[in-house]
Amino acid sequence: MHFLGELILILITTVLLGQLFSRLNMPAVIGQLLSGIILGPAILGWVHPDSIVALFSEFGVILLMFLAGLESDLDLLKKYFKLSFTVAAVGVILPVVFTGLASMAFGMKFLEALFIGIVFAATSVSISVVVLQEANKLHTRAGSAILGAAVVDDILAVVVLSLFTTFSHEGGKSGVTDNFLINLLIEASYFIVVWLIYKWVAPHFMKAAEKIDVNYSVVIASLVLALAMAWAADFVGLSAVVGAFFGGLAIRQTPQYKEVNSSVSSIGYAIFIPVFFADIGLSMTFESFIQDIWFIIVMTILALVSKFWAGKYSSEVFGFTKNEGNIVGAGMISRGEVALIVAQIGINHHLFPEDIYSSLILVIIVTTVLSPFILNHYIKKQNESTEFMK
Repeated sequence: MHFLGELILILITTVLLGQLFSRLNMPAVIGQLLSGIILGPAILGWVHPDSIVALFSEFGVILLMFLAGLESDLDLLKKYFKLSFTVAAVGVILPVVFTGLASMAFGMKFLEALFIGIVFAATSVSISVVVLQEANKLHTRAGSAILGAAVVDDILAVVVLSLFTTFSHEGGKSGVTDNFLINLLIEASYFIVVWLIYKWVAPHFMKAAEKIDVNYSVVIASLVLALAMAWAADFVGLSAVVGAFFGGLAIRQTPQYKEVNSSVSSIGYAIFIPVFFADIGLSMTFESFIQDIWFIIVMTILALVSKFWAGKYSSEVFGFTKNEGNIVGAGMISRGEVALIVAQIGINHHLFPEDIYSSLILVIIVTTVLSPFILNHYIKKQNESTEFMK
């Protein structure tokens, strides 16, 4: 029953701070993130991360990315695939090089520094999706480029992590087997299955669900499909959010997607998604802040700049305007749960010094908290530019 009290605190605080930031013409998600910092160990200490909060949070991010898939324009995603791949590839290389070299400058060994670079190679666009939704920019070409790049980015990050753990002989099992090439084939097979689900399974599955005389049978069927795809992605060594996103894309092309979108939005945004955002803030503490201040500052700057530059300049090469490039760059900054998971793998298998773990987590959270501010700033600049042109 203790969790119920914590859940009440989280929901009330996320709503109030979300409303406050909305009144200030800023994304409500920033208030939700800050609610976790305020309620958690960093300030008040009223709510602590535990297995139940983590479970709600995990379900929240799965629902969030499922909804992102539901609202995505697949034609736009196909149109900007080359751009998305380029943004993702450069967005993996730059953080590995920048933060890796900086880590070596702080006295870490080559493999330790390389792994820290891999931690910052991952992108989580869960927060960017919400900011783009609130600003009605998710269906623009910049929004589609961000979504596409995030999916490719996650795959590349998993491949890089698999390569590292395979050749360093220090990592744990990061796929179905201990063989990298076999894991790669299994992950490639997963995308073939995704295509089959999109093309044939989803339409027939949803049509059959519609004939079942049970309340919300269509919504239940869509969640079963999305959760199965998320579970399968996690099983083969990819992130569950990738599977959830493709689940949303599969349902998107069925006649039932509007009903599913409406119902799942109510479920997600009423309870699970606010807990996900608050949970990111709950992980923040300031215990090692003074001791590792320079490491935190340098790594935060490099983490921000590497992803921003990758998104901005790669998209401009493909003909995006300067404002659009800024939005794509800002949309790729957030590390979120993907980087936290990679860092957790690293600490469990002693891939970097334990004494910098808290500082590493702090950098991940700081970049995640800053990302909606930066993205919102560039969205406003684009809106102002558009109004000026009129």
